[in-house]
Amino acid sequence: MPAKHFGPNFALLNNNAMDRKDFIKKGLMGTGMFVASGAIGDVLKNDIDEITELEAVGFNHLPNTDSKVLENTVLHKADSRGHASHGWLDSHHTFSFANYHNPERMHFGVLRVLNDDRVDAGMGFGRHPHDNMEIISIPLEGALEHQDSMGNTAVISKGDIQVMSAGTGIFHSEYNKNKDKLTKFLQIWVYPNKRNVTPRYDQITLDQSDRRNKLQQILSPNQDDEGVWIHQDAWFHLGTFDTDAKAEYHLKKSGNGIYVFVIKGDFSIGNIEVNERDGLGIWDTSAVDITAKSDNAEILLMEVPMQLG
Repeated sequence: MPAKHFGPNFALLNNNAMDRKDFIKKGLMGTGMFVASGAIGDVLKNDIDEITELEAVGFNHLPNTDSKVLENTVLHKADSRGHASHGWLDSHHTFSFANYHNPERMHFGVLRVLNDDRVDAGMGFGRHPHDNMEIISIPLEGALEHQDSMGNTAVISKGDIQVMSAGTGIFHSEYNKNKDKLTKFLQIWVYPNKRNVTPRYDQITLDQSDRRNKLQQILSPNQDDEGVWIHQDAWFHLGTFDTDAKAEYHLKKSGNGIYVFVIKGDFSIGNIEVNERDGLGIWDTSAVDITAKSDNAEILLMEVPMQLG
């Protein structure tokens, strides 16, 4: 069945278009946590920055009875997310992560982790491992200092985009660089389309004025394209909009879905209202219409494959 435009008058699709029972099998892409060999030493195990191995989840990206809006959408309200408070860290998890486990909230396509983190002044994540995961950090406030086993030391702040391809395995740490104020950032994990690549690190600084009342590309699969790049057919865009400003996003690859996360303010996506920190996943569509419903409203759009391949 051909994809439809997701706007005010889009058509519903039948359930046959949503049959993806073979999406992920147990152990297919690992856990995102690097299991070190004896030669490397002990792995830092914690209940803060890790995910468990996926079981076969089949229809996981489809709406459940509590959140069903339309047959090709799933709505995750902000207050329905998992929450963890570790004193120095306050984190909200859109998908199952660490001690938050919801079998209906494991992933959206290859989008596995979307964490909304607040880190106290001078605090942070100690040295810990990852493998076979594309990890993207988007600072929202403050400054985050990164160090890794590849020899990188860097600080990122609002306007910067950071990416790591964990590949065969890396260790890294992340700390709030500031001693007197919070740091807030989004941590996003995407399953790669290539396993065991050479680990790499990159970051860029973007002109935030280029996203005023339009969508600014911040990530793609292409090294020479705008933004950072990852080992996956995914495209991310950020936008900051005035009240009633509109934009239209056309998906770049057939079979992909789009996950919308509202950073600030209120939007209408087609005829669905979403508010601050809400998430909305849409698949079997070729485009989405976006209308801001408040001033200085900020939005993140993540186009991702709905199946591995």
